[in-house]
Parts: sequence; structure tokens; C-alpha cells
Amino acid sequence: MYGAQLIGALRRRDPLVSFFGVGGDRMRAAGCETVVDAKDLAVVGITEILGHLPKIYGLYQRLIREADRRRPDLAIVIDSPAFNWRVARQMKQRGVSTVYYVAPQFWAWRQKRVRLLRDYIDKALVIFPFEEQFYRDRGVDATFVGHPLAELPHPTIERADYAAQFQLDSTKSWITLMPGSRVKEVRMNLPTMLESAAQLGPDYEFLLPVAPTLDREFLRSLIGEKVAELKKTHSPKITLVPDALPALWHSRAGIVASGTATVEAAMMATPFVMVYRVSPLTYLLGKPRVKVPRFAMVNLIAEEEVVPELVQHDFTAANVVAQMKEILSDGPARDRMLEGLARVKARLRASPGGSGTAQHPADRAAEIILSPQVQP
Repeated sequence: MYGAQLIGALRRRDPLVSFFGVGGDRMRAAGCETVVDAKDLAVVGITEILGHLPKIYGLYQRLIREADRRRPDLAIVIDSPAFNWRVARQMKQRGVSTVYYVAPQFWAWRQKRVRLLRDYIDKALVIFPFEEQFYRDRGVDATFVGHPLAELPHPTIERADYAAQFQLDSTKSWITLMPGSRVKEVRMNLPTMLESAAQLGPDYEFLLPVAPTLDREFLRSLIGEKVAELKKTHSPKITLVPDALPALWHSRAGIVASGTATVEAAMMATPFVMVYRVSPLTYLLGKPRVKVPRFAMVNLIAEEEVVPELVQHDFTAANVVAQMKEILSDGPARDRMLEGLARVKARLRASPGGSGTAQHPADRAAEIILSPQVQP
């Protein structure tokens, strides 16, 4: 998503620029020739990644060979630090200037790895307001350009039309379930979400946006297995939908896995409960390395708990239902959360100078990328 936005912004300034690299459907549609499909790199977790290393290393080598053949003028790496700092190192060795857009969250854990950006990155374009100072204090040339989701327009489709399109009951409240964008994440998060949906009862219908990295049949199979287990209780109606933003916009609330989806929910002003679970070994190895007091991105941005966080052992259906009941009904708890989400959106939209601007973050990023200070 971020790559496609950036390609569009760069092409508006220089129609002759061309792109190749790692990407998915959105980047292909924007005009990037994808040497590696992003979904082949969509693995999460410390232990989970081990079995995928040979494949990932092969894709990495393919990308570098293609870079050697094409000799790019500039490299732009987006997020995915375990993969991209190695790409940046190879580009540095070849004398190719490299920009990091959506910089790694080294402030959250592995802070010593900031040296990788100092050594291999010419410019870091960061999307959270607190990141600019964090990286600058550690010798990285970083600029806050705003969050790419902060300028998302609200969906224009009316609720009645949306209900008709997906055979939903418009008289009921809808709840969006967002279990993650990777298969392992979904396996860990979705079953408990479905248990929560069953316990919330028949007054609600549930929307599950299908991430581009996931297969619908995989989701249907997982839902079918869990619903069969829940046959003694209410079987929730789960509707798969293609896009997250309209689902969130028209939903009363959400149950959202930690990650970018929490920012999407905030931008749509949808109250939600943040949940997350990884394998026990990954949690055991990873938790001592975490250097921040909160998991949810919106809470980190707000510097306070705006949404409840149910992580690992706390992520149970009973806990989810209890928290959801607090925010589904009108009242002080829901109002406080909506006010907090509005503050998060305001912080993400702020310009680097603090004056605010209508310019999209991707346009600010493109302006910097094409400036003489970055261009080789």
C-alpha cells in the first residue's frame, strides 16, 4: 500500500521514472515490475521464520542479481527490516543511494540495530512523530513525513448499499475482525476472535476483511473448523469482505490484531480492542527485548492507553467480550476512546514543522526523495 502511494507520488513529479523490486498487487497496478512477490516474504515470528529462510534467501539473491543487471539510480526500502537492511547493505556496496521509507521500529526492540541505518541508509523517512528525534539522536538523517494512512478519505459507500452488496442485515450492529495479514498470525488470532464473536451473540454480524496476502479458502476453512467446534453455542455470521476501510467505517467496533490495522481503525474512528498472540517460544524469546510499555501502535502514538491491549495469555474470549461490551454501547468509555483515536489521527497528520498540511505523506516523501540532497 505504502509503496503504491509512493510510486504514484514520484510519477506525478517525474513521469519517466521506472520501478522494479519487491511488491504486491497494488504496486504492480501502480507500475512496479515485481521481481519478488511481497506475499512470499510474509512471515512473522522468531521461531516461525526458520523454516522459510532458504526460500527467503533465494528471493533476496534474485533481487540483488536483478539490481546488478539493471543498475538502479536509487533504492527505496520499505519496512521489513530483517530483509531490507541486507538489501540496503548490498546497495551501499554498489554505490547506490538508499532511502528507508517506513523505518524499522528499532525504538521498540533491538535498539542497537540503529547502527544498521547509520551504516547503510542515506535518508530515513519516518511515519510516527516520535521517530524523527529517536533516529536523529542516534546519528540517522531522519525526517517525519506523516503516516501514509492519516490522509485516507472516508469510504463513500452508504451503509445500505454496503449491506446490499454483502448480504448484511443493516438493522444489526457490525463488528470488524482483523486477525492479521499472515497465515501464522491468523491461525493464532482468529479462533479466539471467533469464540468472542459467538459469545457476543446474535445481535451482531461480523465482517472479516481479506488481506491481499491471504487466501479466501484458507479463511473459510479456518472459520468452518471453529464454527463446528462452537455448534453448542451461537454460530456467528462471518462475512468475508475485500477491503478493511469500508468495513471499519460502517462497523460499531472492531477486534483488531496488533499492527497497521490498529492505525486503520483509528483513522476510521472505529473503537476497538487490540489483541495478539504468537507461539509460546516466540513470546518467551521476544518479550524481554521489548523496550516500550505498550503494544498497540495507537497507544504508543498517544503516549497513553487509548485502547485495551489483550496479548498472549490475556487474549481470551471472555476478556475480549468484557472489553467489547464497554465500547459497544454509548457512554463514557466509548466517548473516551473516540476522543483518544481523534488525538492519534491529529498527531499522525502533523507536518514535520508542526503546522499541519493537507499534503499527503507520500507526496512529502517523494519531494524529499527527488531533492538534490538525496538524488545521486
